[in-house]
Amino acid sequence: MGKIIVTGASGAFGSAAAHLLLQRCAPQDLIFLTRMPEKLKHLSQAGADVRAADFDDPASLRMAMAGGERMLLISTARVGTRVGQHRHAVEAAVAAGLRHIVYTSLIAADAPDNPAIVKHDHRATEQIIEASGLQWTHLRDSQYAEAIALAMVIPALASGHKPDNCANGKVAFVSRDDCVASAVAVLTQEGHGGKAYTLTGPDLISVPEALAMASAIAGKPIRVEQVDDDAMFAYFDSLGVPRHASDIVPDGPIPWSSDDMVTFGTAIREGFFACRTDHVERLTGVPPRALRDVMTQYAGAWPQ
Repeated sequence: MGKIIVTGASGAFGSAAAHLLLQRCAPQDLIFLTRMPEKLKHLSQAGADVRAADFDDPASLRMAMAGGERMLLISTARVGTRVGQHRHAVEAAVAAGLRHIVYTSLIAADAPDNPAIVKHDHRATEQIIEASGLQWTHLRDSQYAEAIALAMVIPALASGHKPDNCANGKVAFVSRDDCVASAVAVLTQEGHGGKAYTLTGPDLISVPEALAMASAIAGKPIRVEQVDDDAMFAYFDSLGVPRHASDIVPDGPIPWSSDDMVTFGTAIREGFFACRTDHVERLTGVPPRALRDVMTQYAGAWPQ
C-alpha cells in the first residue's frame, strides 16, 4: 500500500484522523497537508511527513501530494467558494499520480430536491472526483452530534430558549469521532472504491427532542420556539450573522451564513436527514455513539 495523504490536517477532523492513522500505520507512510505546518510539529516529530499546502495555490499542491496513493480530502469551510478549492486538490491528485480519493461529504448530497444549499458544494465536488478517473469513496456524514452538544446546546441553555425551523424532522446525529474512524477504515482497507457511505448515529431524533435531552441532563429548562424560515433568518440577523456566503468577512468572527443554516433546517424539516444506516459499524466494527453519550461527554462545558 502506498502513502496516505490527509488534507487540512490541522483542522479538527484532520487532526483526529492523523492521530488515528498514526496508531495504525507506519509514520513514514503518512503525509499530512496543512497551510500551517508549524501547528503540526508534533506529527512530524512522530515521523510523519508534514507538508505545506494551500488549496488557493494550485501550483503548490502537486508537489505536496507527490508520493501519495490514497487521499482523505476533507471539505474546506468556505461554503460557496470551496468547490474551486476542491477542484484544485483533485486536479493535483491526478497530476501527482494518486489512485484513490476519499471525500467527506454530506448526507443526501445526491438528492436532487434537497433544499440545503450546502449540498450543492458537496455534490459538485463528488462529481469532480467521479470524473477524475481516480477511484473514489464518498463519506456522506449526517449532522455532527458534537455540533448539537456544543454549538446548539450551550446558547440554548444560556438563554433558556431556542428558535428552530426543523419542526419534527428526524436526524440520526453522528459523532465526528465515528466519521473519522470510518474515514480511516476506508483509507486502510481495500474494497471501498466506487462506493458512497451514509454515516449516521444509532437513533433518529428531532431537534426539539435533542434539546429536551440536553435540558434533562443539565437540569435547566430550554423552551423550543417553532418558527418558519423567515423568522429563522430574522433571528440570525439579530445575531449579526451574514445572510450569504459571499457576505462572510474573511477571518471574521462569524465564518458561516444564515442561508446555509436556515436551508439546513429546512432540509431536516422536509425529511432529507431522516436516514439511519449501519455503515459506521460495517466500516469500523464498532457501533456508533449515541447523541446522549456525546452530550454527557461535553456537559462539563455547558453553562451552570
